[in-house]
Amino acid sequence: MKFLLYGANGYTGELIIRYAKEYGLTPILAGRREEALKPLSTKFGYPYKVIDIDDGTALRSALKEVKVVIHAAGPFHFTAKQMVEACLDTGTHYLDINGDIQVFEMLKQYDEKAKEKGIMIMPGVGFDVVPTDCTALLLKKLLPDAIELKLAFATLGGSISHGTAMTMTNRLGNPGLRRKNGKIISSPLGRKGMWIDFGVKKLFVMSIPWGDISTAYFTTGIPDIETFTGISPGTYRILKLQPAFNWLLRTNFFRNFIKKKISQRPAGPSDEMRKYAISLVWGQATNAAGKTATVRLKGPEGYTLTTYSSLLITKKVLQGVYLPGYRTPANVYGEDLVLDIPGVEREII
Repeated sequence: MKFLLYGANGYTGELIIRYAKEYGLTPILAGRREEALKPLSTKFGYPYKVIDIDDGTALRSALKEVKVVIHAAGPFHFTAKQMVEACLDTGTHYLDINGDIQVFEMLKQYDEKAKEKGIMIMPGVGFDVVPTDCTALLLKKLLPDAIELKLAFATLGGSISHGTAMTMTNRLGNPGLRRKNGKIISSPLGRKGMWIDFGVKKLFVMSIPWGDISTAYFTTGIPDIETFTGISPGTYRILKLQPAFNWLLRTNFFRNFIKKKISQRPAGPSDEMRKYAISLVWGQATNAAGKTATVRLKGPEGYTLTTYSSLLITKKVLQGVYLPGYRTPANVYGEDLVLDIPGVEREII
């Protein structure tokens, strides 16, 4: 079963190539640069196509040959629109590994067109948002009248890729976000900080504008949602001063300086690091009476989990298991989807 992997030469793209055979899948490698794609094609034995995301003719020609694309070339606020519109024209199912709220909200606007075409648009088939989305749906089922949802994640022993770091850099200086009364509203980055018992370890977390503010609402309908990530208390105290420097963080000079530093770092965590690192997820739902339900989850390192989950969902779509329109992972595949990923353990508190 073949699919198009756009952004094959990126850090996560190469991991997807390496694990594709475990799922009986054959990726067609795609991206902008032949000098990056050809060595991967030679090494893994898969065909490749050189396509610029802005070359609509070439992109549509490639998509006509497949039923599914995994879009892995970020930053997605620069690339998702071109890819999803090409998928609508060719009747190709759209999957991506995005985690950006604004991109989720943008893609949601194509829901009706996707239903008309009979295709599925499912962004966020990786670490964000598969484990958190499954956690959100489980909490909704445990507490159907929940009005508030908190989701937190952390990684022990890992690091981030160039692509993730670049996406974060492009958001420097922007305000945080949360969902209140069903609406996405501006909220200071790190508005809240707290200690959470993830089971393996107690960690400090702070509020951030993560993708689940969009996707968890779609999946559950819970009106108030906040997302958190692990951070050291010392760094949190420094970040609380960020509003005074947002003007500087938004300048091209500062962002380009950070991007240059990122390019000098390793492309992502090493295989050894991924082998021993773990990802942690915590979620808690609360109803109007103050009753709570809590779920904890432990799994493989984030990029490893993304590799497994994206291939798992791709295989399901190719087997005909999908729903047309804009969708989230748990919305289609249920709260237990995450348990099909090797190494995932879940606990209801």
